[in-house]
Amino acid sequence: MSGTEPQAAQGQEDPAAEQAPSSRPHTGRRRNEAAHRAILDAALRLLADSDGTPVTIDAIARTAGVGKQTVYRWWPSKGAVLLDALTDRADQDVRGPGTETGTLRSDLRAFVATTFDAAQRSTTASALRTLAREAARDPHLAELMQTFTATRRTALRELLSRGRERGELADDADLDLIVDQVYGVFWYRFLLGHAPLDPGAAERLTDSLVTGNAGA
Repeated sequence: MSGTEPQAAQGQEDPAAEQAPSSRPHTGRRRNEAAHRAILDAALRLLADSDGTPVTIDAIARTAGVGKQTVYRWWPSKGAVLLDALTDRADQDVRGPGTETGTLRSDLRAFVATTFDAAQRSTTASALRTLAREAARDPHLAELMQTFTATRRTALRELLSRGRERGELADDADLDLIVDQVYGVFWYRFLLGHAPLDPGAAERLTDSLVTGNAGA
């Protein structure tokens, strides 16, 4: 070796090389998180704007500004992407288990009110209406709709179960029926638009359900 070669080539440590491994993964994580979020946002936006036109992986990737293989890295199908997008938005917008105030009445009112409010935001409302309309003739969307509604039902049932464990609901209270009543009111008013989904409706529905199923 010549005496003019860099010290790192002579077995001495290069400080820049020591720092590189720690900085690259950090940057990669940020880039992955940004891509993941862009894909979810793109999927929800496309579903909202589709007006019955099938949403494809190609369209999701193009709208998100990523390659198709980047989408497939996290999801096996477009249905999985759309389901994740809807569930992610609902989890962000709706208060559920983990945000309890300590009383069933308060927790249920918050859950119902945020559910009503979130569903009326433009992108979410359009996406849900598209799903509800197209599920009748598209088995894939029908399955997606069933899975999504099941996740929301589970979240609400867990909240009710915690209230029953605290003695705020009767031991024999039918939690599934209460869940049906909440979402029955929601979907009926959401799809027909004959009455508002506002905080007042959320409060009256909550009071009716808690009072009618109160523990001893």
